[in-house]
Amino acid sequence: MIDSPNPPTGVPERVLVVTAHPDDVDFGGAGTVAGWTAGGTSVTYCVCTAGEAGAPEDATRERVRQLRIAEQRRAAARVGVDDVRFLDHEDGRLSPDLTLRRRITRVIRSVRPEIVVTHSPEINWSRIALAHPDHRAVGEATLAAVYPDARSPFAHPELLDREGLRPWTVRQLWITESPEERANHAVDVTDRFTDKIAALSEHASQVADSRDLAAMLREHLGDNARRHGLVEGRLAEVFQVVNTE
Repeated sequence: MIDSPNPPTGVPERVLVVTAHPDDVDFGGAGTVAGWTAGGTSVTYCVCTAGEAGAPEDATRERVRQLRIAEQRRAAARVGVDDVRFLDHEDGRLSPDLTLRRRITRVIRSVRPEIVVTHSPEINWSRIALAHPDHRAVGEATLAAVYPDARSPFAHPELLDREGLRPWTVRQLWITESPEERANHAVDVTDRFTDKIAALSEHASQVADSRDLAAMLREHLGDNARRHGLVEGRLAEVFQVVNTE
């Protein structure tokens, strides 16, 4: 039997965020996450690599790995998230293969979220820096894990037969970094902007000056808000929301 979540009544009960690297969720959706957790939503992060190919360049890859895992856990705590899971794939070499799909499916069936947030599998040609191959690989693998893998008892049968993880149907997929014409949902994060900056400030190995970053993000999120019809002065994170039931 395939379990499905109850119809939504407002704030989701459980959300899973699947990203390629530490800090991806904080750039893409920490304000939205902070709003969810403040409303009582249980949010889990699934990070597919530990970001060991990132700065600082003068440290060993294992040291960077440990540093970035710790940074992500602290950043998650800043927005009310205490369940952070790392899949330990190699940074810079992610592929949307069956191994990655199975591991993401395992987390989906374990967490049983109504909403999954992840990267777009598409190239955003207007903001090419968002189109990291790892991001697109995770987006493609997560899409396949949401549909059809997590809901099908015949996909990755060992998850059911050996681990007892029953199929689960995710209600919605919230996609970050999509091309602008695909973004169809804006979340007003004006009142959560300081939480977002606090989370990003924990990624000290990646963020050189949080003041410059705050100014850049305020401009970007303000543009998002205006483009989606929010009143002047508001800030918004935007998503491509896909119904997946």
